[in-house]
Amino acid sequence: MKQAKIIGTGAYLPKKVLTNADLEKMVETSDEWIVSRTGMRERRIAAEDEYTSDMGLAAAKKAIEKSKIDAKSIDLILVATLTPDYIFPSTACLIQSKLGIEAAAMDIQAACSGYIYGLSIAKAFIEAGLYHNILVIAAEKLSSIVDYEDRTTCILFGDGASACIVSNEGKGLVIRDTVLGADGDQTEILKMPAGGSRNPASKETVEAKMHYIKMGGTEVFKHAVRRMESSSKECIERAGLQESDINWLIPHQANIRIIDAIAKRFQVPNERVFITVGKYGNTSASSVGIALDELLEEKELSSGDNILLTAFGAGLTWGSTVLTHE
Repeated sequence: MKQAKIIGTGAYLPKKVLTNADLEKMVETSDEWIVSRTGMRERRIAAEDEYTSDMGLAAAKKAIEKSKIDAKSIDLILVATLTPDYIFPSTACLIQSKLGIEAAAMDIQAACSGYIYGLSIAKAFIEAGLYHNILVIAAEKLSSIVDYEDRTTCILFGDGASACIVSNEGKGLVIRDTVLGADGDQTEILKMPAGGSRNPASKETVEAKMHYIKMGGTEVFKHAVRRMESSSKECIERAGLQESDINWLIPHQANIRIIDAIAKRFQVPNERVFITVGKYGNTSASSVGIALDELLEEKELSSGDNILLTAFGAGLTWGSTVLTHE
């Protein structure tokens, strides 16, 4: 059986930079407070006329170029996002049109875990022989749902996109195994209350600021660390590896305290924990993909090196995957 592998990655970050100094002028906060609690110094913000599909397309084009395949050979597009251009049609269909290709296309929504959920679906489809080249995209315009008067959330989030080509041909990063999880009993601690069929947009929902991210930070922290740790250890075991076999750890870039807490639970030296949160903030589904693309750009990997990706998000959802460099 052919193994699914990532043969090309790409990422896109908007040009506009929102610094901690900028946030100090918007809400009651300080650079010292933000850095000490989150590790964030900057985050990228999409232009007003720049949307999730635009960022996803830019990342996708880079992944296609690096994979050295013809875009027309892509037979499925998966887009992980919680900030789609529209509720429908799907952002995946918009990107398919912009690429000018014929391919099946659909969105998936697993919040910050979306990239790993996407890799898991792509792996299953590839190894079942249903598809041959799958474009996985994770893209978010979180600035469109952030309340910039809420200092507990506006400091955290940024915009960006990542993408990869998952294929059964060529060489790259073999998707060894994936572990996914969810806990729908914890929906209240991280959500956007309005905009769906339960609370459709109305004058009342807009005035009550129900179309913005609402989060219980302390509860999210506890669940995030525990769930990412357990799914990571299960994934490593299922891949037939030991913790000491992991060469690089890329956790979801939620904040530095969560990243540090995860790193301490594994036999991975601090210098082998890849961190982008200081530059980009929390970009939700796209964060691990952006970090993976930067890792591959900046570091020389050897054959047999193992990369552990792990993420956690609203739902609650979580997931981990082990990639092995061929």
